[in-house]
Formats: sequence, C-alpha cells, structure tokens
Amino acid sequence: MSSPIQLQHVNVKLLAIDGASVDLEPLIPIFHGWIRDRVFEETLLDVADYRHVHDGPGVMVIGHQANYSVDNTSGRLGVRYNRKAALDGTNQDRLKQAARAALAAFQRLESEGSMKGALRFGGREMELFINDRALAPNTDATRMAAQPELHAFFGKLFQGADYTLTHETEPRRLFTVRVMSNKAFSVSELLANIES
Repeated sequence: MSSPIQLQHVNVKLLAIDGASVDLEPLIPIFHGWIRDRVFEETLLDVADYRHVHDGPGVMVIGHQANYSVDNTSGRLGVRYNRKAALDGTNQDRLKQAARAALAAFQRLESEGSMKGALRFGGREMELFINDRALAPNTDATRMAAQPELHAFFGKLFQGADYTLTHETEPRRLFTVRVMSNKAFSVSELLANIES
C-alpha cells in the first residue's frame, strides 16, 4: 500500500549543545576540505559564510544534490542536511537517507580537531523539514498524512524509546517537525539504529 504523501527534499537538523559558544570560523576550511576530498556522495561545490546573519544559516557547503551546514536558524545551532534533488524510493528511504547524511556530517564535525570539541550533539533533539511546499504544504492535512511515516521512522531511529513530536503551525513556513527523545543517544548510536 502506498503512502498518501510524497516526502521529498527532506532536511534534517541535529541540535547541538551550547550553541552560543561555538566559533564557526574553523568550518570554512573544513568545508573546503570536504569539497576537495569528496567526503560525501553528493557533489559539493562551494562554501557560503552567513555568520553575519543573526539567527541565520551559519556556514554552509553548497552542493548539487544537497547542502550541509552548521545552521543557527531561530537561535538553535545544529548540523543541517538539506536535500535539494529528488530521490527514488519510499518515504522511509528518503527519511533514512537524510538522517544518515546529517548524522555522518555531525560525526565528522565532532571529531574534527580544529573544532576543539566545541560542536557536540545534544543527544535528544532534532528537526525535520520538508522543503517542498507543493508536495507537503504546512497544513493539518499534511500533518495527518505524514504522521504514520514519521512514527515508523522515529520508532526505528530511537529503538522504541519514548519521544514527542511537535509541528510548526504557521502555514507560511515549511512543513516542520521538532522531535525530542526521552533518552539521549550519541551520533554513532543513531547511525547504528538507522541501519538495524
């Protein structure tokens, strides 16, 4: 049975601890290294520095299929994966791909020596966006249609731990889900959960 909704252009943002104290300057050469070394499956093209924008997109590496960033939108620092190109497969495949990409980027940044351990995953909180208002307008109908897909995905990701979902209700914004797990997980634990 097919899903009543197509979830394409999935974005996942993993929230960091102590975001206000993180110096984003070292990200610029790190992201240039990602481009040079082709560390991810997407084709990465350029680095954009938006640190001057209050509560903005921070520093991002722009790609053909997706962007990666350390994003401070709404004053909440985190690592964000923004899938721009459509993907084949099921909604679960697309949710898994975006979460895996965000987790892999965060894991790489947590271990980056030039960040001096400043960027750390909070273990409990993430945000998920569908960056396609035509497929997933931010409405009650979209929320109801997406609910079974989201619960199936987060049930697997959190391995049965309790969690809460809250939705952005402003219709002019992207379809957004904020997720808070009652149990803290490391990035490596979530990566293992997603593959189990």
